[in-house]
Amino acid sequence: MWPAEPKVWTVAEATGRIEDAIAADPVLQSILIRGEISNYKRHISGHTYFTLKDAKARLRCVLFRRYGQAVSFPLRDGLEVVAAGRIGVYPPNGDYQLYVEQVFPAGEGLLHFAFQQLKEKLATEGLFDPERKRPLPAFPHRLGVITSLQGAALRDIVTVARRRNPKIDIIVAPAIVQGSEGPASIIKALQLCNRYGELDVIILGRGGGSLEDLWSFNDEGVARAVYASSIPVISAVGHETDVTITDLVADHRAPTPSAAAELAVPDVRAITGQLNSLYERLCRMAQRRVDQGRRQVMSLAERSVLQRPEERLNRLRLTLDERERSLLLAVRNGYRLSKERLTSLAGRLELLSPLGTLARGYSICQLPDGQILRRAQDARVGAMLHIILGEGRLHAEVQQIHREGSGGS
Repeated sequence: MWPAEPKVWTVAEATGRIEDAIAADPVLQSILIRGEISNYKRHISGHTYFTLKDAKARLRCVLFRRYGQAVSFPLRDGLEVVAAGRIGVYPPNGDYQLYVEQVFPAGEGLLHFAFQQLKEKLATEGLFDPERKRPLPAFPHRLGVITSLQGAALRDIVTVARRRNPKIDIIVAPAIVQGSEGPASIIKALQLCNRYGELDVIILGRGGGSLEDLWSFNDEGVARAVYASSIPVISAVGHETDVTITDLVADHRAPTPSAAAELAVPDVRAITGQLNSLYERLCRMAQRRVDQGRRQVMSLAERSVLQRPEERLNRLRLTLDERERSLLLAVRNGYRLSKERLTSLAGRLELLSPLGTLARGYSICQLPDGQILRRAQDARVGAMLHIILGEGRLHAEVQQIHREGSGGS
């Protein structure tokens, strides 16, 4: 039923309304679409344009350069793929299209997408950080192996490990490594090995296979169990080209089960050879030091000082006595000279001292204010003078002043 006064929309308004509706749909904003590529074109800008089609419909797609650089296989017409991205509207043409962010081959597309999603999630949580990777023990005594009892991987690991160290203990925790029961079985085996607690290192692996065959090693639960292990883990999934989530979480990765055994178990024969070589080298070094010391002792024994040590000692004693006599003579002479100099200085000091002058019959007259009276004219009749003698003091009153060349006053 039309409203009484229907709103008339512009083309832009209607297109915007459609664009908003699509943007509000969470399914359309994160969607996986499977189809066959047609009308494939790569623009000079690096962006890629193509159409996904099936028997009933077509969908225009655009893959921008920053996402296209991550595509690991060539795109072409006729190739069936799974594209991940969001549906959006391109208003100038009024078209809706898929903005592609990831592309996978159709056969394994969903698995690849799930792998990328889990990889990004665990990387964000720090499960792949190199800082948490633990070193392998240099000389392990007990090796734990988690794999299928029926697979060739177990035989390869045991054969290589026994060849490199016949005395190593190998503890096998059987697990299902393929199919829907694989993840739970692997997790249980990892927990069992950690509860056992006497293992030095664990090898977790299997032989090669397709992506579906190896999918148990891309399980989130398995990844977290490997991360939680208190024992270092070597991931040995026999697929050299593709990397599994377990490879990224484990402390170390080996391309095959045999390579994992070589990584975990040192070659005892090689180490024994190295030790023997080192022992021989140390013996040669010790012999050289002994020979060198013997030559030094013989050289010292040939010296005259060691052949007649009493003569050397007597000469040293004579030298010491002579130096002692010289030192005592120098001390006596120094004392005598110092005493003579001190006596001379004391005499000079006595001559310069005012007390010495007074002792020779001179006196010092002071005015009442303490100033020394040097001239008669500086005194006045009736003034009291203080006279300092060589022995004692006098107080005298000036009764008469005689100036030099005058009759007095």
